[in-house]
Amino acid sequence: MWPLRAPVDAGRHAPHAAAGSVTLIIPTFNEAGNVAELLRRLGRALPADRPCEVLFVDDSTDDTPAVIEKAAADHPFPVSVLHREVAEGGLGGAVVEGIGRADSDWIVVMDADLQHPPHLVPELVGEGERTGADLVIASRYISGGSRAGLAGSYRVAVSRAATWLTKGLFPRALRGISDPMSGFFAMRRSAVAAGALQPLGYKILLELAVRSRPARVAEVPFVFQERFAGESKSTAREGMRFLAHLASLRSAAAPARMIGFGLIGLTGFVPNLAALWLLTGAGMHYLPAEIVANQAGVLWNFVLIEVLLFRERRRHRHWADRVGRFALLANADLLLRIPLIAVFVAQLGMGVLPATALALVTTFVLRFAATEALVYLPRRTSPADASPADASPAEPGRHTRS
Repeated sequence: MWPLRAPVDAGRHAPHAAAGSVTLIIPTFNEAGNVAELLRRLGRALPADRPCEVLFVDDSTDDTPAVIEKAAADHPFPVSVLHREVAEGGLGGAVVEGIGRADSDWIVVMDADLQHPPHLVPELVGEGERTGADLVIASRYISGGSRAGLAGSYRVAVSRAATWLTKGLFPRALRGISDPMSGFFAMRRSAVAAGALQPLGYKILLELAVRSRPARVAEVPFVFQERFAGESKSTAREGMRFLAHLASLRSAAAPARMIGFGLIGLTGFVPNLAALWLLTGAGMHYLPAEIVANQAGVLWNFVLIEVLLFRERRRHRHWADRVGRFALLANADLLLRIPLIAVFVAQLGMGVLPATALALVTTFVLRFAATEALVYLPRRTSPADASPADASPAEPGRHTRS
């Protein structure tokens, strides 16, 4: 029996980790029916000459932690489980929490449902050591790989569409990655900082590839298997979280945020005009109706900006404070635009139409800058703001060891 080790303090990569050591991070949510078989197959697959340990990061509402603890007693490698009382960040958040506690040269991330074949774990790490890659991905979309285990044509179509979408949005970050939706991969612990990751939902590989930008990537083909037991956790809600995650990643740079800000502003005309039509149709005078209808567009824009552009900065201020500041800036835009048009026409001799266009551009840029600075100031790092991966092991959940 190997000596047992609890997960180390988060964010501290122990300098004495054995060379070539591997930590398998397995996020679980109600996977009690898969645990014993998964550990049995890992027992056959993991090489005896390489230090390996398994860390389950569990968000279950059933008895999965107890099942893990019981099953772990029969295996010659350390197995530990961290049960999180609050599933912050979903599956991606669980993986990041595991990364922060890893004490090994290599980290392998895989699902617990046996759709990711355990016998490929040594091959993923071996490929990384042979090629010098920082990230090795098990891919369904290279020669020798297959998505056969995806249930039904609908899930196949969704998976393929998500792959095309992500590769189209991040062509440089995902160059050389054929399967950015894969949840089965190995990475060097030294190549990723858990504190830099801001996952949302279950596509953690996309988060790692875009934010960490590994210097070298390799791929290994794998055949996606059928689920061993239990039900798929892929839902419409997870799909919406995935789209929000894409928007958050794509808008990480200021120019991209400004473009997104402008596009969202354009969509605000729809609720604005709809509200104006309803109010005037109900008999309200068009002038007060214009003012009230403008607030519908402001609220629409605020919700989309909150969800798509500034998700990571929402904790800086209370939501009511953010709403008030955003509405004030949006309405001040109207007050500023008319004097600007007058200045452009009277002082610069511009025509009314070009003056109006220039005023629109000017107030848009000013409103974007003011929204970033006054509504969504970046949070300063403090102990209270530490990410889940930076918390000590005792804080977010409980550990059991076997």
